Amino acid sequence: MNVFERYLSLWVALCMAAGVILGRLLPDAVRALQTMEFGTGSHINIPMAILIWLMIYPMMLKIDFGSIVSAGRRPKGILITVVVNWLIKPFSMAFLGWLFFRHVFGPLIGPELASQYIAGVIILAAAPCTAMVFVWSYLSGGDPAYTLVQVSVNDLIMLVAFAPLVKFLIAGTAGLTVPFEVLLYSVLIFVVIPLALGAASRVMLIRRKGAEWFERRFLARFAPVTIVALLATLVLIFAFQAENITTRWFHVVLIAVPIVVQVYFNSSIAYGLMRLFRVPYAVAAPGALIGASNFFELAVATAIALYGPGSGAALATVVGVLVEVPVMLSVCRVCLSTRNWFDAAS
Repeated sequence: MNVFERYLSLWVALCMAAGVILGRLLPDAVRALQTMEFGTGSHINIPMAILIWLMIYPMMLKIDFGSIVSAGRRPKGILITVVVNWLIKPFSMAFLGWLFFRHVFGPLIGPELASQYIAGVIILAAAPCTAMVFVWSYLSGGDPAYTLVQVSVNDLIMLVAFAPLVKFLIAGTAGLTVPFEVLLYSVLIFVVIPLALGAASRVMLIRRKGAEWFERRFLARFAPVTIVALLATLVLIFAFQAENITTRWFHVVLIAVPIVVQVYFNSSIAYGLMRLFRVPYAVAAPGALIGASNFFELAVATAIALYGPGSGAALATVVGVLVEVPVMLSVCRVCLSTRNWFDAAS
């Protein structure tokens, strides 16, 4: 593991703290950054979009579409991942959000914020993790090649399922209007464009330079760019939400409750199904982690695009970032401590 991965929790915590401090000390500068959008009223923030592209493009470069076809020889892990991510996770999060924010915490937050928080956690759950899951897979001893296939399949499904699923669930549980064109723009900007650029670059560069040069030289150059972009994104996210976090700290705690419950619930289901169907541990562990973690970059960007950077929905997605690292590290530990449940030869 490199220095970034080894001290991941520390860097993330420092960036969160730095963002909140900057947001409180330099509110005018942060507000100026917030107003930089792709067109008036689009809510798609230009600095955020640039940083997210810098993170997502290298991830898309790693997607080998040919490997998705070869994964058909071992389909059980892929099928379980898809079922948990798209048929269980968004709906269970919608239910948990409705239960906690509308009923359990309803008297403490009010109906308007309840709707915003429900929308935020739904957006969070409907975006399966694509980046950090590689770190979680490494920490849990997962198969990196199969993890890549699992993530690639999720990315392709996300192209067509994310927008309609978010619209359906938010309208049904939060009672909010979701501009479908804004959702489509978010998917186009944050998924389709970097995916297309990554796929085209991969094919072109491998043809010209060869696979070994592409894997060992070209991709390696993006490692520091991705790390810096990730840390800068965290700073920016928490700077945008500094006032909400400091003035609504109790709400942050409340929002964290259903998110944490959802993580353990969905990772347990995925992990249990993997064991039930005798999937090897090296596939089961990252499958459970993918089923629990979130593509928070897309979630935050989408929440901001739909409801604005200071909204309750954006705050809910930011809380997802806040709790993900320590919670996912605990899931990794559980997987490692139970790897003897799985038959490596199955």
